[in-house]
Amino acid sequence: MFEAFAIGPFLIWTHAVFLILGVLLSTEFFLRLAQSANLSLMHFRTQGFWYVTAFLLSGRLAAIVADYRVYIRDPLRVFIVWDGGFSLLGGAIGVGCVLYSFTRASRATFLQWLDVLFPATMFALAFDWFGRFAAGKAYGKPTDVIWGVTYDAMNVRYTVPIHPVQLYYACIFLLLTFVLLIVRKASKRAGAETLVGIILASVSVFFLEWFRGDFGIPVFATRLDFLVLLLLFISLGIFVALELRLGRVGFFVYSGIVACACIGYLLLRSTFAFDTFELRFSQFLAVLALLGTIVYVVAHRRKYPYL
Repeated sequence: MFEAFAIGPFLIWTHAVFLILGVLLSTEFFLRLAQSANLSLMHFRTQGFWYVTAFLLSGRLAAIVADYRVYIRDPLRVFIVWDGGFSLLGGAIGVGCVLYSFTRASRATFLQWLDVLFPATMFALAFDWFGRFAAGKAYGKPTDVIWGVTYDAMNVRYTVPIHPVQLYYACIFLLLTFVLLIVRKASKRAGAETLVGIILASVSVFFLEWFRGDFGIPVFATRLDFLVLLLLFISLGIFVALELRLGRVGFFVYSGIVACACIGYLLLRSTFAFDTFELRFSQFLAVLALLGTIVYVVAHRRKYPYL
């Protein structure tokens, strides 16, 4: 474990060093990708404050939610921003939200920006996971494989060899970055990088989370839950396909039927005697991201058939 090192009187956190390095390199990567796609960078110069603010606030908020048990026991710790609690993925989501807001009035669509934001985010996340490995965060389960690692740290609850799941993640995200660059050269329409990236990243996260041994937010679900969730997103896809044919009344009727069906299922869910299984919250989010991205890319391509 190499959680921190001293330079004179200063204590430098290793995870923070990797975070800063990842942010700097991925930002340069992002800007170069945007330039190669002929996307205007002017709003970054004029609205840079909002991008930085969204990145810092959303990154901090995501870290607080992920470790909510710690902050519930000590609420004042929310204001101790130097405790190292920051989520790089949460910061990228904040940047994406600001991008969505500013690109609504520009010629470039949000999906075109996602195609350059996603590879840069994957590149940054690789550094984030290398930092977590050094700091002993997001550690794995006990294992007998020869590449298992042993931590001698208070924040790791295992004293036996465990999966270096952080390195699994880092290598996957680095590989995914290069795959997306290949897809970028071969694709002819907007959304290819985002769609391929989300599919591969979601499947990877869902699989790798089984190797995590640290505490996480549990989600108890049934197979019926995933079937209903799949049907919900299929219904959204059907709505996208029929959007141009439905009038204003048809839109409200269709939306009302879907909303009532979802509310009805939530109310009746406790009456179904189905076996439940435990997932990590990140696995559940991976499924939502996968289904939501598919619907969004389909909708975008129907609305902008020339992109």
